[in-house]
Amino acid sequence: MKRSPWRYVWTSRGIREKLLMTLGILVIYRLIANIPVPGFNAEVLQAFRNNQSAAGDLLSILNVLSGGTLSNFSILAMGVYPYITASIILQLLGPIIPAIEEKMKNNPREGRQWMEKWTMYLTIPMAFVSALGQIGLFNQIVPGMTVLKDFGWSGSNLIPTLANVLTMMAGTMIAIWLGNIISEYGIQQQGLSLIIFSGIVSQVPSNLVRILADLSTGWYILIISIVVLLVAVFAIVYIQQGTRNVKLMIPGQRIGYRNIKSGGSTSLPLRVNSVGMIPLIFAQSLVTFPALIASFFVNSQTVWVKSAASWIQSNFGGSSFLYMVLYFILVVGFTYFYTSVTFMNNDYGSSLKKQGAIVPGRAPGAETQAYLAKIQNRITLPGAVFLGAIAILPNILGLILGRSSTSTMIMSSSGMLIVVGVVRDILDYVQSELSQHGYDEKLIR
Repeated sequence: MKRSPWRYVWTSRGIREKLLMTLGILVIYRLIANIPVPGFNAEVLQAFRNNQSAAGDLLSILNVLSGGTLSNFSILAMGVYPYITASIILQLLGPIIPAIEEKMKNNPREGRQWMEKWTMYLTIPMAFVSALGQIGLFNQIVPGMTVLKDFGWSGSNLIPTLANVLTMMAGTMIAIWLGNIISEYGIQQQGLSLIIFSGIVSQVPSNLVRILADLSTGWYILIISIVVLLVAVFAIVYIQQGTRNVKLMIPGQRIGYRNIKSGGSTSLPLRVNSVGMIPLIFAQSLVTFPALIASFFVNSQTVWVKSAASWIQSNFGGSSFLYMVLYFILVVGFTYFYTSVTFMNNDYGSSLKKQGAIVPGRAPGAETQAYLAKIQNRITLPGAVFLGAIAILPNILGLILGRSSTSTMIMSSSGMLIVVGVVRDILDYVQSELSQHGYDEKLIR
């Protein structure tokens, strides 16, 4: 009977140190998440928790995205989402600006470094705008009161206001820095995902308390939420594991004058969902951005500007039918867009040509790449529609049960995808590390 190599996870020093480093950084992040912005108004925060306005709905969505730090008006209230928004903007500019697309295609490594550098540069103004937007939304909850006691852009309030905004911006940069430390010294390439993951998981106990606070229907809602959660997680795992295997032929090779290495066949797996939860995060950040910008103008003295800002905030705040439709469309669109970008960067046609592998009936190079891209586009459709359905699942459940989408589920739709995706990636990473350290199940008896 074979014994699992997983029993060596803790005894392997290298793996143990990486796991402890990751856990330690996440603990530090969660401790910092409880530090509030100096001078916050506790009455406004309490009003936010009981608010049902458009601003309150949008803040509830942003609170889910931030892992609950917004409800405490923490210095990490924006999380890493200004960085994600900056990344979205640059990736959208790629197909539009030929110079960026050429840079990414000709030298992928240098292109990634350029993208990371300019993403960080763009994160700074995005964090500034997001901080002002969140403060503006909080200021709308209680008329005549501000979330920061010394808020203003003139007189004696100017310095405290700038200090608080810069503190929130610094919180975002700290979160990004901690994520990069995890990616470098802990679980590789999972830093930012784990930062978001920790915030989502930390919200589960408070979500349970909020659901059960309704003594009349609390247990009924909880049971429905658990059943929906289990079914959704099963469906997520099933869809994310779905693949289409494309047959490849490897021709024989001559070695020396007489020896001939025989060829063979293998397959190239193309995933139904090859981009995980990234399109959902992108769509969520983009669909809430208009409401965030509109928060600057809801108190405008110009009537039409105030009316337009109120309309945008009501329809993009997370509770309207228009929001659901746009969210679904953006998730499907971003799934196709991000799949196309990653597929183009992989350039399977050139890679297979260099390796000597061919797709039967297709010429190596560009024709093979076009054929594989066609297959990928076809199998992406069910994955994209599924992601869109999961994205609006809490909204649909909220409409059926007559409750807000943020008070119906134990975990948000994006949270489910992120948690399942991160757990799967961690398991794959640990399995890979065990194999590299010699703890392969094929070698262990």
